[in-house]
Amino acid sequence: MKSALRRRLGQLVGTPFGRALLACLALAGWALWAGGILDGPVARQVRTSSVYAAPGVELDVAAARRIIGNRRLVVLFMAPGDDLRSACAQAERAAKGTVRLSLSRAGEGWDRWACSDFDPDDAKSIGRAMARETTIPQGIDAFADRPLEALKVVTLNYDLMVKAGVIPDGARTISPSLPRYVLAAAAVGGVGAGAAALWLAGRRAGRLAAARQARHDERADGRSELSAAVAVLARQIVDLDQRYGRIGGGRDRRTYLRLASDYTGLLDKVAGVGDADEAGVRGLRDRVDELSRQASTLADKPRPSDRRRRARAGR
Repeated sequence: MKSALRRRLGQLVGTPFGRALLACLALAGWALWAGGILDGPVARQVRTSSVYAAPGVELDVAAARRIIGNRRLVVLFMAPGDDLRSACAQAERAAKGTVRLSLSRAGEGWDRWACSDFDPDDAKSIGRAMARETTIPQGIDAFADRPLEALKVVTLNYDLMVKAGVIPDGARTISPSLPRYVLAAAAVGGVGAGAAALWLAGRRAGRLAAARQARHDERADGRSELSAAVAVLARQIVDLDQRYGRIGGGRDRRTYLRLASDYTGLLDKVAGVGDADEAGVRGLRDRVDELSRQASTLADKPRPSDRRRRARAGR
């Protein structure tokens, strides 16, 4: 069973549909990974925010965000006893290009861990990183019970480091990741493709409905023509009845009686044929035309009284 499954999968991958399916799955996996599906709570928060507060930490997050503003600074307020280094590492990818600082209450002060991105082969970069890590949290222990005041000290130290050229100047820009652009484009493309498909389907449905209506109209016209032809034949039968209905025997009378009998049987067939039976309608129309020609031929024959008068005049 496994070999059959592998064979079928191999056959699927060998088709254009299978290759397209694999490409879509790869794109979806990349989009989910790059979009942060594997992010922890810290990374998910700081991807679009400059402040993270762990559960149980009392902090006005909105006010803390206003204090930091658009600085390239991310501060993580962790619970006492949390691994600050690990928290800082969790935010590395989500808050890349920022100075990250992890804080937690520790008695009458703060435990802190500053994170820096630097090139280990660049001595100047290492020195700047060490300066950032040691200078950014200085002076916050005086505000152990006031986290917002401690955050103001952190931002003041950050601004001093920017003026000193230790931290690059500039604002943090938060923009959706490339996979989100891809997903947004896919959504827009899906809507456009769906609208186009609906439009094409509507046009096709309209053409099919028009063709169906045309066929219905043709059948209705055929039935109307058949009814008109039957009415003409009925009029011919009535005229012939005045001529041959009261006369004794004779070949023309027998022809008329046979024609009248055929007409009676034809009426039953006309009443039973449906509008959708195009072949049946055409067949009955041909039969009506045939009987109408017979009636016309019989009507063109001279009356018996006329033949007798011509015979007497000949004597």
